[in-house]
Amino acid sequence: MKLREISSFLEEIAPLAYQEDYDNSGLIVGQADMEISGALISLDCTEAVVDEAINLGFNLIISHHPIVFKGLKKFNGSSYVERVVMKAIKHDIAIYAIHTNLDHVMNGVNKKICDKLGIQKPVILSPKVGVLKQLVTFCPTEHAENIRKALFDAGAGSIGNYSECSFNSEGMGTFKAGPGANPFTGEIGKQHQEFEVRIEVIYPTNIEAKIIRSLHEAHPYEVVAYSTYPLSNAYQEVGAGMIGELDRDWDELEFLKFVKEKLGAKLIRHTNLRSKKIRKVAVCGGSGGFLLKNAIRAGADIFITADYKYHEFFDADEKLIIADVGHFESEQFTQELLLELITEKFSNFALRLTLQNTNPINYLI
Repeated sequence: MKLREISSFLEEIAPLAYQEDYDNSGLIVGQADMEISGALISLDCTEAVVDEAINLGFNLIISHHPIVFKGLKKFNGSSYVERVVMKAIKHDIAIYAIHTNLDHVMNGVNKKICDKLGIQKPVILSPKVGVLKQLVTFCPTEHAENIRKALFDAGAGSIGNYSECSFNSEGMGTFKAGPGANPFTGEIGKQHQEFEVRIEVIYPTNIEAKIIRSLHEAHPYEVVAYSTYPLSNAYQEVGAGMIGELDRDWDELEFLKFVKEKLGAKLIRHTNLRSKKIRKVAVCGGSGGFLLKNAIRAGADIFITADYKYHEFFDADEKLIIADVGHFESEQFTQELLLELITEKFSNFALRLTLQNTNPINYLI
């Protein structure tokens, strides 16, 4: 199997366009046309993980966290990042990272946490903006249905739980074909009038090439008239964190103990208990403090995340409980998620979870 087959699949489920600006998801080491003997999945890419891949005879590591966030100016092994990259290159091992783009999709990192904790019907806590566009095109009336179908099949026209959404208006189009043209209708040198339909649909930016290609394939005109516009609408299917409800009211301490057990956390740092029942739960794998206001605004009883600093705990202001379960603990099931997704797509592919515990934090209890 070629590396591009796996990377293309991963970018279908978690498009690179959905990652944060600071992130470095995608292919970090390796070439797209490499033949892949097997893949090792890990949360982090460390030297021990690279050694494990070498021993297994695997030449691909798929990690959640990118080993490289910033540009590397020297390769002399003076840092663990340099050593990992140098060893991977030396042994022809590719490294692929799928980070905040996997955080931001509906069936990604946060959905996996919700599943582990029994949180039902979760939705995105902070939907992403800037990832939707609108397409406007014009076509002869009798071709409108075929063109709409082509656009819908390509992925356009989905809004929340609704699909095949479009707006259509009728009008009169005019054009005059010049010398060398091959018009679908009308005569060269004469202005032609055609009853047309204006079709408008929205789509996520990452599938724009597919949408435009499908439009051209379905449209009867020699030259297709269309326009695309960026939208500021929030995209409910993509974004940070998730929020949902439990199947019953929980006692606060009872639920914290349940979370500790389910996530295998050594400890949970949390704000004051409020002597209220817990039903609505917000989660964010990794460093989620930036979502606190969203969690409060959404009416969460508890916000489960990681990497909280001392003074940031005060921001809860008794409006909910902040529960810091640890960065590794909140994201560890990402490995399991990737294994499930890739195995379902490539059933005969050699794939394994790392045996390395890459959590850099130890606890003295």
